[in-house]
Amino acid sequence: MSFIKISGQRRRLLNWIIGSLMVAVITLLLYVDIENPEIVLTLGDTYEEMRERSSVNFSPLIRGHLWGGIPKSDARLRFRDPQYGFVTEPARFLMVMFDDNIIQNVRLSPQVEPLLLDDALKIALDLQSQWRTKGWVLSHPAGEPAFEDTPQWRERLRGVLGGRTFWRAGDKYQTQLLMSQFTDIKHPNEERYLITLEVSRQWLPSEDAQFEVQQNLEAPCPMPCGMYRCRK
Repeated sequence: MSFIKISGQRRRLLNWIIGSLMVAVITLLLYVDIENPEIVLTLGDTYEEMRERSSVNFSPLIRGHLWGGIPKSDARLRFRDPQYGFVTEPARFLMVMFDDNIIQNVRLSPQVEPLLLDDALKIALDLQSQWRTKGWVLSHPAGEPAFEDTPQWRERLRGVLGGRTFWRAGDKYQTQLLMSQFTDIKHPNEERYLITLEVSRQWLPSEDAQFEVQQNLEAPCPMPCGMYRCRK
């Protein structure tokens, strides 16, 4: 009887330890997801594949339509491709466009508020560094060169049109990266900047082809109204 009683106590203790460890592991996993929410996708993925791989809630599926969905919280974009993949900073605005349940393109601003120029440039340069490392190339280096941290580029970014550049990944994908000055209601006396990134199928000609892109006189503001507005 004593042996059975001791064995039972040990078994209960072991079960308690295992249960506590499971709770700790689950809590840790939930904490990681909350601290590092990500939307994980590539063009051509299904809505269901994106939801399965991502760690943040997302808009419900709308069948049979062209539509756009957003995550329910700030989230990084992890663009999933074995050769051309990259990761952004957390984004407050991130929209995924679908045809039925198939991902067509993504548009986001990889920041949670308008940034000072130094901080905005760091994000743009980090993205370009990832693209170069993964084999992306500039679509039109002569007319739309890469962002640089130089006095000339800083002056250009302070202008009305801001700056932009296009990158392509073989014949699979293309990114358009824009940066322009915005007025932040929280910091009305500071120069703040908004970055806009679009990931789509390649639509611009290669660098050897001749093309002309109509300059946008005013970049669209993808951020929620009332937070900040485009600088006129």
